[in-house]
Amino acid sequence: MTAAAALKPVADIRTQVTPEEWQVRTDLAAAYRLVAHYGWDDLIFTHISARVPGPNHHFLINPYGWMFHEITASSLVKVDLDGNIVSPTDHIINPAGFTIHSAVHAARHDVGCVLHLHTSDGIAVSAMADGLMPLSQTAMVALSTLSYHEFEGIALNLDERERLVADLGSNNLMILRNHGTLACGKTVAQAFLNIHMLERACQAQVRTLAGGAKLHPARPGVQELVRQQVRGMKIDVSGLAWGGLLRMLDAKDASYKS
Repeated sequence: MTAAAALKPVADIRTQVTPEEWQVRTDLAAAYRLVAHYGWDDLIFTHISARVPGPNHHFLINPYGWMFHEITASSLVKVDLDGNIVSPTDHIINPAGFTIHSAVHAARHDVGCVLHLHTSDGIAVSAMADGLMPLSQTAMVALSTLSYHEFEGIALNLDERERLVADLGSNNLMILRNHGTLACGKTVAQAFLNIHMLERACQAQVRTLAGGAKLHPARPGVQELVRQQVRGMKIDVSGLAWGGLLRMLDAKDASYKS
């Protein structure tokens, strides 16, 4: 297969899916482009998956071998919970990548999108004994819904899925020890804002520790206050932020919609 053929999406996929699925495809492709925009991608590795609306428990994930800045709505691959491809495509997926995603999607029916990264700052914090520390407001917001999962090797063992979802519980953020970060959300927009928050918190911590100054963590009582404030919030601002992110993408390169 030539490089040009490898990057050929399914041309008529939009006519084969519901408008609801096409909207999820467009949002998911946008999330891939945004990860690339912020420099959070890792060549062709790591994944973002999204639940296809409907009763079939199908999910969308990136074609293995595509860089994140190349992903389009029509190139995404539809799979079932076992990672079997269920729609016409010339592409393959990374089985190890879907192991983590399938675990969350199977256990958390409230989750519409799972986003997993291998950023330098996220990996650095995942390797710190104290994990994410309450050194910033962003970190304290993230800590209100953060779990940890121990590294068990490359995610090829399906038995790990049970332990991973047990560790995640009802939280929407996870630090995968010695590995990276993970975020969930009801929508692609929510998952992206969640990972943005966690990555910013990790970045701030790495920079703070690099400065070498004496640390000033927030008081325990303030941490608990922030936790209560976050859980008491009634307004979902993800749609407002997502609209701005899409406008930025459209101005830069709107081909993700194709």
